Amino acid sequence: MKTLIVYSSLTGNTRKVAEAVQEVFGKEAYIFPVEEKPPADGYDLVAVGFWVDRGTADKKAQEYITGLCNQKVALFATLGAYPDSEHARQSMANAVALIDDSNQFIGSFICQGKIDPKLVEQFKKLPESHPHAMNPERAARHQEAAKHPDENDLANAKRVFAEFRQNLHTGGL
Repeated sequence: MKTLIVYSSLTGNTRKVAEAVQEVFGKEAYIFPVEEKPPADGYDLVAVGFWVDRGTADKKAQEYITGLCNQKVALFATLGAYPDSEHARQSMANAVALIDDSNQFIGSFICQGKIDPKLVEQFKKLPESHPHAMNPERAARHQEAAKHPDENDLANAKRVFAEFRQNLHTGGL
């Protein structure tokens, strides 16, 4: 199955997930950073990875996703919040909404990833009344996020994309 994997990565998190996805598809998987803007024509599946920025895909990934037409598309993402949080669910839903109706959405995967240190410093400067101000709960989440994506996250990404591959082979999608 000829697969195109395109990713946007700020801190290296999404690149790690993209490389795990590439392992699932083997020799017929081609991986590119989003900045290279590879054409999607001729692929059986286009997997686009992004880091969550303001509740959706980052700007570079948004531009790539919205430019896709007549493709089978899967999305994967990393974010500082917990992957089972409402913020994670809504962020992925917002990214899925970017996919043109001419495409077939196959599915998605999201996991936690370390937060850009520059952003952490910005949070520390916010007043206590700000909704994103640094507090003990946020600091604990940032410490946990710094451990991700870990081997378990990468194994889960491989499992999810192996299911997508199997479903595409058997006509389940």
